[in-house]
Amino acid sequence: MAVEIKQNLKLTQQLVMTPQLQQAIKLLQLSRLELLELIREELKENPVLEEGADSSPQKMDQETQITEELGTSREGNEDFKDEKSKDIDFDWRDYLYQEARISWDPLLRGGREKDEIIQLIERSPDKKRGLGDHLLEQLALSKLNLEEKRCGELIIGNLDENGYLTASLEEVALQSGVNVDKAEKVLKEIQKFDPPGVAARDLKECLMLQLSHIKGKEKALIEKIITDHMKNLSLKKYNRIAKALNVDREEIIKAVKIIHSLEPKPGRRFNLEQPQYINPDLFVYKVDDEYVVVLNEDGMPKLHINSFYQQILADTNSVSEESKEYIQNKLRSAVWFIKSIYHRQNTLRNVMYSIIKFQREFFDKGISYLKPLVLREVAEDINMHESTVSRVTNNKYVHTPHGIFELKFFFSSSINSLDGKNFASETVKDMIRKIIAEEDPRSPYSDEEIVKILRTKNVNIARRTVTKYRESMSILASNKRKKVL
Repeated sequence: MAVEIKQNLKLTQQLVMTPQLQQAIKLLQLSRLELLELIREELKENPVLEEGADSSPQKMDQETQITEELGTSREGNEDFKDEKSKDIDFDWRDYLYQEARISWDPLLRGGREKDEIIQLIERSPDKKRGLGDHLLEQLALSKLNLEEKRCGELIIGNLDENGYLTASLEEVALQSGVNVDKAEKVLKEIQKFDPPGVAARDLKECLMLQLSHIKGKEKALIEKIITDHMKNLSLKKYNRIAKALNVDREEIIKAVKIIHSLEPKPGRRFNLEQPQYINPDLFVYKVDDEYVVVLNEDGMPKLHINSFYQQILADTNSVSEESKEYIQNKLRSAVWFIKSIYHRQNTLRNVMYSIIKFQREFFDKGISYLKPLVLREVAEDINMHESTVSRVTNNKYVHTPHGIFELKFFFSSSINSLDGKNFASETVKDMIRKIIAEEDPRSPYSDEEIVKILRTKNVNIARRTVTKYRESMSILASNKRKKVL
């Protein structure tokens, strides 16, 4: 078979994602904090870009014009003077050290009282200790020998955030070079440490370790419940437990109350994770009878082009062609970056105004008046593609008169009503939440009963949908919500 070389012409269409377009799309889906981080990185990498007070659209247009006229010379050369003031770095640790030295050193004190530095130290926040630090401190004060303490350190190092031992004693013994009996002895010693129940291997052992303060018949009954009837205890089937143990139901309820007072996660109070506070991207205020959208620009740098590099480009003889080409590329990148940020902010504002237009009753009256809404409706309203709206609303938050909500919150599916109207799924969730909040804790509503109550409120919904919504809100089933008063 002969091999031939042929040329064929073929006309095709394809979408080419330029780096600039990729950057613009990336900026749309970034949250406010992620955008701030990206701006800081861009300021470090691009010398042409700098912070300043003047970043108005008029200024940006002037910089765009400069970019388009790269390489042109100006008449005359004016001396360039950079008036941008530089912030002075201030080391607070060094300041505190100097304050301490001045306050305690008699040669430097100059009349200052020691009380000032004492107050300064007292105002300094203490570093929060974790569970491991708390246990290692107790281990160091224990009567265990050096070899046993090394084994104890290994046990403490294998505790999870809730205080449970995640490694087996065989693994601990092998890694620490002791036998299993000695590892068991060290574990028993650590289980006496504070907090009670720490270093347990399962929930049963954790609860049993916390029963040291209980004595007599009551303790024996609780131990039997924990050992043999945990499943019935979780399902709150107290009559079945009472029948199996041949005791009165009142005694079981008394024992259960004591069990509920125990801590199933001993390490919980030592959790070092800090709460993440939501910093909204937008604020919605009601002015007279209209709603105004304000972008959260607190701490957002005002970007503009460094005029020093513009002056260099204006003087054709001052730099080499290679340097000039480098500055031109950085200048184009900077201008496009600034334009992309303005495009992101304007798109975000337009989307929010469109959401207000469709969800006006929500902003006026609250969550019960939220309407079904899809991305397509907003996209058509502001003449943008649906994917663009999806990117803009992703991981963005807005502060409204009714609280802080994610933009995705305003887009929800519809639930049919008995008279043909539609309810937003978030509105139905809110109804379910209120129904459960108002129920009798001794006899909570089942999902089927919630369906019947919703029908009286004109909501046509299936039981499995109620179950799905309830679980999405982390609300337990009726048999687990039941309380013994």
